[in-house]
Amino acid sequence: MFKENLKLALKAMLGNKLRTLLSLLGIVIGVGSVITILTLGESATKSITQSIVESGLETISIFSTSNDNKSIQREFTEELPEKILNNVQDISTVLATNSTRVTLRNGQVSESYTVMGVPANYAEVLDYTSAEGMFFSEKDDWDTRQVVVLGAEAAKSLFPDGNAVGSYVSIFRNQAKSYRVVGVMDEKAASFNLQFDSSVYIPYNTYIQRMEKVEIVGSYLIRTETGSDVLEVSDNLETYLDRLVGEGNYRVFSPSTIAEMASSITGTLSLVLAAIAAISLLVGGIGIMNIMLVSVAERTKEIGIRKALGAPPSVIRGQFITEAVTLTLIGGIFGVIFGTGVSLLATNMLGWSLFPQYFSYLLAVGFSMLVGIFFGWYPAMKASKLDPIEALNYE
Repeated sequence: MFKENLKLALKAMLGNKLRTLLSLLGIVIGVGSVITILTLGESATKSITQSIVESGLETISIFSTSNDNKSIQREFTEELPEKILNNVQDISTVLATNSTRVTLRNGQVSESYTVMGVPANYAEVLDYTSAEGMFFSEKDDWDTRQVVVLGAEAAKSLFPDGNAVGSYVSIFRNQAKSYRVVGVMDEKAASFNLQFDSSVYIPYNTYIQRMEKVEIVGSYLIRTETGSDVLEVSDNLETYLDRLVGEGNYRVFSPSTIAEMASSITGTLSLVLAAIAAISLLVGGIGIMNIMLVSVAERTKEIGIRKALGAPPSVIRGQFITEAVTLTLIGGIFGVIFGTGVSLLATNMLGWSLFPQYFSYLLAVGFSMLVGIFFGWYPAMKASKLDPIEALNYE
C-alpha cells in the first residue's frame, strides 16, 4: 500500500511541476539555512581553536582568587612552580611573578603604571623583544639591583624625546626610590590579562625585598613544550590545581579560555540563528498544507471513486499524508545539498576548515518530515471524511 501511495504522490507532484517547486522552496530554504548556520557555527569554533593552537600562543597564566583563605594561599608560593613541573606533563617553564600599581616620575612627567617583579628569563619565555638596551640579567635579580625595564607605552610617556636607557626614574610605592632604566621593550599586544606596553619590569627579588615584602606569589606564567597540545596541557593543569587548592580558588588564562569563550559565543549564536531559520520550515509547512488542500479539492472525484470502490478512510488518509511527507522529504534532501554547498562556499571564502554537523542533517530532514506530517494531517483527514456520493458529484 505504501508503494502505491508513493507512486500516486510522485505522479501528483510531477503533474504540477511549478506548483510543486514553489511548495518545495520553503522547505529547501529552511533545511538549508539550519544546516548552513549550524555547520558555520561549528566550523568557526573549530577554526578559531585551531588558530589559537597554531599561532604559537604557548603560555598559560595562573592567578590566585582566595585572598581570605590562608591555607590555600600557602600553596601559592615560590615552591609551586616545581610542583607543577613535577606533576603536569609538557610544561617547560613556570615563572613566579608579582605586581602592583605604582607611580613613576621622570622630571616633571608623572604617570601610574603596573610594576611587575619577574625573573630574568621573563622576556625570553614570552618572546618579548627589546627595542633599546636589554632586559635585566640574572645577576641583577640575585643582587636585588634597582633596575627597571619599560614597556613601550611607559617609555614613550616618561621619555617623549627618547634616550630612556641609562636614565633614572623614580618609583613611588611607600617611598620614592630611584631605578636605572636598562631597557625599553618593543610594542606587544595584550594577551591573557597581561598589558605589556603599559607595564614596567623589575627583578623579582628586588620586588619582594624593596618594593613589596610578600610571601604569596601573585601569579604564575607557564610556557608549554613546543609542539604540545596547549589546550590539553591547560586542562591537565586545571585538574592538578583542583586537587591541590580546590576548584574556584584560582583563575587560569590560556588558549583554552579563549577557545571555550569562542565555543560558547558561537554555539549560542548558532542555536539562536538556527531556531530563527527553523521558522522558515514552519512557513514552508503552511505552504505544504495549502498545496495539499488544493490537491484534495482537485482530486475530489478521484477520492469519491476510490471510496465507492471500498477504500477505507485510513487508506485515503495515508495517501495524502504520504504525499505531504514525500514532498517535505524531497525538499529536505535538496535542502541538505543546498546547505552543504553554501557552507562549503562560505568556509572557503572565510578561510575556515569545514566541519560538517551531520546530526544537523538528520535534525533538519527529520524536522521537515514532521512538518509534512503535521501540516498534511488536516488535508488528509478532510479527504478521508469526504462522502463518496458528494465527491462523485463534485464539479
